[in-house]
Amino acid sequence: MLLRATSIKFLSIGFLFFLMASFSVFSQGSKQLSSDLIIFHAGSLSVPFKEIAAEFKKLNPRVNILMESAGSVASARKITDLDKPCDIMASADYSVIDKMLIPKFADWNIKFASNELCVVYSEKSRYANQITAKNWTEILLKPDVAFGRSDPNSDPCGYRTEMMLQLAEKHYNKSAIYNNFTRKDQQYMRPKETDLLALIETNSVDYIFLYRSVAVQHNLKYIVLPDAINLKNPSFASQYTTAKVSINGSKPGEKQIMTGEPMVYSFTILRNAPNKTAAIAFAEFLLQKNKGQAIMARNGQPSVVPMKVENFDKIPLQLRPFVKK
Repeated sequence: MLLRATSIKFLSIGFLFFLMASFSVFSQGSKQLSSDLIIFHAGSLSVPFKEIAAEFKKLNPRVNILMESAGSVASARKITDLDKPCDIMASADYSVIDKMLIPKFADWNIKFASNELCVVYSEKSRYANQITAKNWTEILLKPDVAFGRSDPNSDPCGYRTEMMLQLAEKHYNKSAIYNNFTRKDQQYMRPKETDLLALIETNSVDYIFLYRSVAVQHNLKYIVLPDAINLKNPSFASQYTTAKVSINGSKPGEKQIMTGEPMVYSFTILRNAPNKTAAIAFAEFLLQKNKGQAIMARNGQPSVVPMKVENFDKIPLQLRPFVKK
C-alpha cells in the first residue's frame, strides 16, 4: 500500500509539473502576442486598417494596436528623421518604402492592394450636375470653382495628382493643364489625402483629387478618370512612366524624382520593430484572402496578392506563401 501511495504521490507531482510547464509555454506564447503594436500607415488606409485591427484584436485581445495615419512620405520620415519606434509601415506607394526605408531601416517590401485616382465631389459642388470624365478639366478651372489636393512632398496622392495632370495634358491634348492646375487654389493643399474630406464636407471646396477607395468609403460622388491617366491599369504602365514629379528628399535640400506607375500599396516590418512577433501575426492576417484582403476589397482597394518581391530570402517564413520569388 505504501508503495502504491508513493507512486500515486509521484504521479501527482509529475502531473502538477506537467501542468505548470504547459501553463508556462502557454503564457510565453500569449506574451509574444501582447504589448503595443505600432503601425504607421497612409491616410487612405485608415478605414480598412481600423476594421482589420478590430478583427485582429478579437483573436489577440492582449495586443494594444497603436495606429498613426499620415502621408506615406511623412510616415517614412517619422522613422528616418525622427527615429520614432514603429513595427509596421504601410505605404500608399510601395516605392516610398523601397527608396526611403530599404536597406537601412527595413529588409523587404510586400505589395498587397491597388487603387486609382479620381475627381471627388458632393451634391453641393458647383456644376455637380454637369461634370463628366470629358469636361472635368474645364469645370475645375472655372474661376468660381475651388478644388483641393494633397501635398506632393508629404503624400503619394499629392505627387500622383501631379502625375495624373501631366498625363492628362497628353490624353486631352491640352498643353496648359499641369501649370494651370498646380497654380490654382494652392491654399487648399493639405498634408494628406484624407485631410481633404473636411474641405468637401464643409463646402470649402467643390472638388478634390482623391483615391477612389476613400470616395467609396465615405459615400462621395466621383468621376472615374480614363485608365490612360488614373494610374490604375498595368496595361498603361509604360505610359505612366512618362510622368515624373520632384519632391523633397530625406535630407534638407535633397530632391528625389517620383516616376508614374500603377498604384500599388505595400508594407514592411521595421528591422528594429519593438514587437516583431505581433507585427508578423498582423501582417499574416492582413494578407489572408478571407481576412484582411477581404476587408481591403470591401473598402475599394482590390488585392494584388501574391506579387513578386525583392529580397525573398529575408521575408519572414510565415509571410512567404503570400509573395512570389
